[in-house]
Amino acid sequence: MSTLQSLFYFAIAGLCEIGGGYLFWLWLKEGKSIWLAGIGVLLLVMYAVIPTLQTANFGRVYAAYGGVFVVLSLFWGWQVDKVVPDKFDLLGGWIALMGVLVIMYAPRN
Repeated sequence: MSTLQSLFYFAIAGLCEIGGGYLFWLWLKEGKSIWLAGIGVLLLVMYAVIPTLQTANFGRVYAAYGGVFVVLSLFWGWQVDKVVPDKFDLLGGWIALMGVLVIMYAPRN
């Protein structure tokens, strides 16, 4: 599997998880339609399936996914909740992303 394909799967999984959680949040915390919760649950199921498309082992995929989730969460907060990441958010996101690259794509013997 190419690195770009792997990163694509991480991004899609992250958007499904964050989007699904956000829709569920809107229903439960903000009194929006229960239909949003239903769609959120479907997105969360998709999130559970998409990482299985990665070729690495479970532990490595989920460890690396944590870093992707950090970066996507900051981006979601910025774009959806209009909370601009500060320099420490950006630094932390960069460190998390570097961890993803090391965990998933470092050459191994």
